[in-house]
Amino acid sequence: MQRINTRSIRFRLTAWYALILTAALCIFSGLVFAMMEQRLMRDIRRNLADQAMHFEHFVQLEASEGPSVNLYDEIEEFCHALPESSYLEFRPADGATPFRFPSSARREPPFHYEVVTRQVVAGGRNWILEIGASRGEMHRALELLQALLFSLVPVVILVSCLGGAWLSRRALKPVDDITSAARAISIENLALRLPPPGTGDELERLTETWNATLARLDSAVAVLSRFAADASHELRTPVAVIRTGAELALRRDREPEAYREALREIEGESERMTQLVEDLLFLARKDARGEGMPMGPLDLREILNDAAQELHGLADAREIRIHVAAGTEPAMIAGNTAALRRLFLALLDNALKYSPSGTDVSAAIVREDQKVIAVIADQGIGIAAEDLPHIFQRFYRANKARSDGGHGLGLSLAQSIAVAHNAEIDVTSAAGSGSVFRVIFPERLHT
Repeated sequence: MQRINTRSIRFRLTAWYALILTAALCIFSGLVFAMMEQRLMRDIRRNLADQAMHFEHFVQLEASEGPSVNLYDEIEEFCHALPESSYLEFRPADGATPFRFPSSARREPPFHYEVVTRQVVAGGRNWILEIGASRGEMHRALELLQALLFSLVPVVILVSCLGGAWLSRRALKPVDDITSAARAISIENLALRLPPPGTGDELERLTETWNATLARLDSAVAVLSRFAADASHELRTPVAVIRTGAELALRRDREPEAYREALREIEGESERMTQLVEDLLFLARKDARGEGMPMGPLDLREILNDAAQELHGLADAREIRIHVAAGTEPAMIAGNTAALRRLFLALLDNALKYSPSGTDVSAAIVREDQKVIAVIADQGIGIAAEDLPHIFQRFYRANKARSDGGHGLGLSLAQSIAVAHNAEIDVTSAAGSGSVFRVIFPERLHT
């Protein structure tokens, strides 16, 4: 036997439905019973009032036509027309012998009688009239109504609860279908999607939201998988070079200069691998939001000058000139010095990497509309239009740049740092005409 889950929405909906329906039916039954009792009692009292009025007219008419000794006989004939459950008592106000119909009726009517009492003036005398009707018929009607309500209400509640359980099961079936489909989706088949119920209601919107979430998750997992594969590929090359160089150096005795050459090659590859690992760790910590990046007021000119000064040696080796125009007025922003220095190093290194010998790389700081903009321009090979949307993706390198020795993380690092500073990077470039990178920061107005 299947165990009932008392925490399920289906059970709770049915239970609440049954509770509310029971309360509503009990209130309805009580109102129906009270209204019926009131209506029957009103009918009895109205009939008694009509009978009393007719009797008064009859007595006054009879008393005006003859002596009072014959009045009781006339009254008895009138009483034979009354309902069997009625009784009547007519007595003089001075306490003389009363008239009772039927003659066996008690002076005080039984508790289950409804009684109307009024004073009547007939034949020059004051009389007291009591006319009553039994409540027995009313009580029997109310008992029948009560029996009907007590027998029908539970049946109605039971049938309604069964119908409510069936309706809730039918209404929540799409939820069960969505749950079953969601359980079938795992990391291996994120391309699967939940079947839309086609109902046009909240469930369909929920399904669409879940499918959109799965699409984003699928894209994120694909990016992570590609990132891991690219990182493994990039790390494999320097490790292989280091291992091969060491094996060749140890295979036989060599001259000291040969050993130094092998060590220099190992050192260069180790430095390249170290830089790659540091970049990967920075991006990983940035993605996980686990690395603190304290912000403070700083002058962007100083950071740009320091980054350009650090790369002057590399620029001289490639016969490229770096020109910095930082201006004379402070360019204050809220930022992290180490992170921004890394951003400018990445952009300047990218400009040097793709610029031919004898050309210039310029770096400038401008201010406009409460923005501080760092502009880095080169006269290099440029970026093709089809590559521009992808240059900030990790490990992405255009075909022309694949032999430059880089690992495709510099611009991704720059973009990540810019986003952390509420800045944006704008790129203008075309193949063969150089590139211009503009990093737009919100200006810090108060130091």
